[in-house]
Amino acid sequence: MALGYDGKLFILAFDHRGSFQKKMFGIEGEPTPEETEKIADAKQVIYEGLERASEQDGFRPESAGCLIDEQFGSNVPERAKEHGLSLAMPVEKSGQNQFDFQYDDRFGEHIEKFDPEFSKVLVRFNSDGDAKMNERQLGRLKQLADWLHENDRIFLFELLVPAEEAQLESVGGDTDRYDAELRPELMRRAIEDIQNYGIEVDIWKIEGVDERSDAEMLAQQSRKGEGREGVVCVVLGRGASDAKVDQWLQAGAPVDGYVGFAIGRSIWWDSLKGYLDGSVPREEAFAQIAANYLRFVKVYEEAEQGAPAVS
Repeated sequence: MALGYDGKLFILAFDHRGSFQKKMFGIEGEPTPEETEKIADAKQVIYEGLERASEQDGFRPESAGCLIDEQFGSNVPERAKEHGLSLAMPVEKSGQNQFDFQYDDRFGEHIEKFDPEFSKVLVRFNSDGDAKMNERQLGRLKQLADWLHENDRIFLFELLVPAEEAQLESVGGDTDRYDAELRPELMRRAIEDIQNYGIEVDIWKIEGVDERSDAEMLAQQSRKGEGREGVVCVVLGRGASDAKVDQWLQAGAPVDGYVGFAIGRSIWWDSLKGYLDGSVPREEAFAQIAANYLRFVKVYEEAEQGAPAVS
């Protein structure tokens, strides 16, 4: 199977686990069965927003993606498939600074059980970071990538590049300057290091950049090398404000090699909070989520076509 993905892809991401239960529900440690049921119900509300959005006139449901976890996903994977939505599921253990498998060497069994179209990892990788940790991560990622492609499956790689202390100091401790001045090239180097290790990725789910030239650089690196002509990128949201996510989408959308986004908290956080505290009825909550999702789709598509930004 050739590397890459052909088509648009607008993923609603809600595979958050450790951070979700802690920040949304205040639950520390292993949740009880009752708490798990409550968290799963909240994720059902998010999914219902995606399903509602996919049914709107003019929207192409084949471009809609659902990124959901096994732990709290309940029957969402089955519902997404039945509704014709692309299913993505995580392979990584939640809340770790170092990538490791959620189900150890049994990761393949879980992938085959749910049969997602995309298998996703979240990896924190800075080329100037801990060399031994980077090497361990690369070894595990190579094992996963090889298994996925031997089994004709698509690898969705979420790359985060956290700042090293010296890097942050070089921009006066300003995280915005780090994002704008240092992170784009560090992301390119990380992609290159991962490729050079022999890890083949189909879709890079990467942090947004402010400038189109940086998006072009990253897309070019993702396709550099034999057999990578079909590899694509999608923009992740990182829980940022609508204005910042809009800027990232507008930088990436016109670039050859970018095909969409994978956005989570920026779409559903406030609506879900309202549902949980009782201030927003369930149907209104998922209607808001649907509207937020479709607004980002519109921002992306208009930027791709060169139209004025959505206000």
